[in-house]
Amino acid sequence: MQRRNFLNALAAVGALGSLPLSVSRSFAAGTAADQGRVAVNSGAVSVDQLPPLEGDLTLYLGRGEGGLYENVLEAIRKRNPGLNLQVRRGSTAALANSIVAEAKAGVRRADLFWAVDSGAIGLVADAGLARALPADLTGQLKSGFQYPQWAPVTGRIRTLPYNTERVTPEQIPDSVMALADSDLTLGWAPAYASFQSFVTAMRLLEGEKATADWLRGVSKHATSYAGELGVVMAVERGEVDLGFANHYYTLRLKNGKPDASVDLAFTRNDAGCLVNASGILALSEGDLPINFMRYLLSREVQSYLASEAYEIPLVSGVQPPQGLPPLGSISPPKVDLTELADLRPTLKLMRSVGVL
Repeated sequence: MQRRNFLNALAAVGALGSLPLSVSRSFAAGTAADQGRVAVNSGAVSVDQLPPLEGDLTLYLGRGEGGLYENVLEAIRKRNPGLNLQVRRGSTAALANSIVAEAKAGVRRADLFWAVDSGAIGLVADAGLARALPADLTGQLKSGFQYPQWAPVTGRIRTLPYNTERVTPEQIPDSVMALADSDLTLGWAPAYASFQSFVTAMRLLEGEKATADWLRGVSKHATSYAGELGVVMAVERGEVDLGFANHYYTLRLKNGKPDASVDLAFTRNDAGCLVNASGILALSEGDLPINFMRYLLSREVQSYLASEAYEIPLVSGVQPPQGLPPLGSISPPKVDLTELADLRPTLKLMRSVGVL
């Protein structure tokens, strides 16, 4: 979907419901209080079914994917002329720390926090600053991605991009831990936030010692890059056999270069195929912050981020990005994503073994 078409589609005048969601989608009849139950996995809702946004909102936005998050905000503004949306931008970790510091000082400047990493969401939620979400909103999300105080927006899966001219799929182990003793040359980006979240998940799943041993083993035959796009490009050039990266870097490269010598491999049931997520939480009371969140979970926004950013839609009924196997065919580990919040033990461990 081209940017202009997306903006026009989302901003187009349509039938706006008077309720936060179509009653037929959210409830069997009446309200949740009346019925005592809310529809689960109700699926993606069109923006035509959402209420207009009116009033003042301040959003803290962790840096998005190449400006695509900014396109979403522009479209929401265009559709809702009564919305006065102020945006503070910065790194996700820095904004999370600012929210916590402001709360300790008795100040609340943000109504919403849209983070590109669930660890930062966990930091704010653990501080008791996130408000509870209504069940009809969380019920739109796929099983395994329903949290009481925050809504995952899109997902990204850890993958092993490999050079198809240097390596066959059979040479790649289905355990990420086995790569520490592999003969394959590897590319990684230890200073990159997504890699550090991956190592945090490994710590939680495998323990400190096993993770330290893995880092030492991999470091013996790994080349470091500044970011994970750099890792994927190095794999494609044949500088290394295989790398560690979020899935969308490979899909974006292949979209621009269909004959690129790179493909994706997945491990099973370990940190190597962790599904992490961007997410949003509400910090202030009232309907406006919650209704803003509904726009991010709408069919139009989810489809746009899947087709343009190659991120994984986490709302039922939206097609995944082309080139990625269905999420149900992949075996990610079961990890509460908010447990990835505390990176300090991970950073300490990475420094102690000399990879940072």
